[in-house]
Amino acid sequence: MVDPTDEIARQARQGSVAAIIQLLNEQLASSGVRTRAIRENGVLEMLCEAESVEQIEQTTLVPRIREILETIRPSNIRRVKINCRIVREQQSLWLEEISRDPENHLLWFEEITLTRRNPFKRLATDMRERNSKSVKPSQLKPSSPFERDRRQLRRGMLGGILMSGALLLGGWAAYKALAPKQGDRTQATKPESSTNLSPNQQTLSVANQTNSPNVSGDPFAAAVRLAEQASVDGKKAQTRAQWLEIANRWQQASDMMGQVPATDRRYQTALNRKSVYRKNSESALRQLQKRRS
Repeated sequence: MVDPTDEIARQARQGSVAAIIQLLNEQLASSGVRTRAIRENGVLEMLCEAESVEQIEQTTLVPRIREILETIRPSNIRRVKINCRIVREQQSLWLEEISRDPENHLLWFEEITLTRRNPFKRLATDMRERNSKSVKPSQLKPSSPFERDRRQLRRGMLGGILMSGALLLGGWAAYKALAPKQGDRTQATKPESSTNLSPNQQTLSVANQTNSPNVSGDPFAAAVRLAEQASVDGKKAQTRAQWLEIANRWQQASDMMGQVPATDRRYQTALNRKSVYRKNSESALRQLQKRRS
C-alpha cells in the first residue's frame, strides 16, 4: 500500500499545486504561516498569511520558502511570486484582489526563480524511490534459483528503462539545441509550449493534436471533461490522497479555462467557470486538511 505522504511528495514533484501547498503548510505550520497558491501565466502565485508581521518577516520567510521548493523541485515551475499579508477571513478570489490593489492588501511581495534540476538525477531519484517501496526488509526470504533469475530479469529491464529514458532526454535536448530560432509559417501555427502546462494538460494537448492534426485543441471542452470527472470522484473520496487528486483536477480544469481565448464565444463562460473550479479546488483542499492523521 502506498504511503499517503509519499504520494503527496510524488505529486508535488510532478507540479501539483495542491500537493506543493500541502507540503509547504506542513513545514511552515510551526512558524504560524499559512499558504495558498495558484499557477497563473507560468508563475506560481503564492499568498502567505500570519497573525503578526514578525511571523512573515521577508528576510526570513523568502529563503525558507525557496529552500522548501528547491527541495521539492516541482516540474515546470521555476518562477514563484510570494505575496504576504496579515491573515484575514477566507477569500477565494485573493489573487484578483491583490492584483487590483497590492499596496493596500499586501505587506510585501517578492518574485524568486528556482534552480533547475538535472533530469538524469531526477530520473535516478524516482527509480530509487520505486525500488525502496517494492520490498520491505521483513518480507525478505531465502531466494531460490528461480527467484534469483527473476530479480536479474527485473534488473535488466530496469537498466533498459533507464537507458531508454536517457536516450529520450538526450534526443530532446539535442532537438532543442538544434531547432531553428525562427520557425516557418507552419511552426507559427503551433500552440504555445507545454512548458507551463501541468502533466495532465500536456496529455490532453497531445491527445487533441493526435486526433485532430489540423486543430490546436479545445481547452474549454477539456476543462469540462476534467471537471466532470473531479465531480464524480468527489462523491466517493475517502482518503487524503484521493482528495488531493480531486483538488489537483479542479485546479487543472481552472487553468484550462484560463486558456480560452478572448475571441472565443464561450470566453465569458470560461472566466466564470475558471473561478468556480478554483473554489472547488480550495474546497477539496479543506476536505484534505480535515483528514490529516
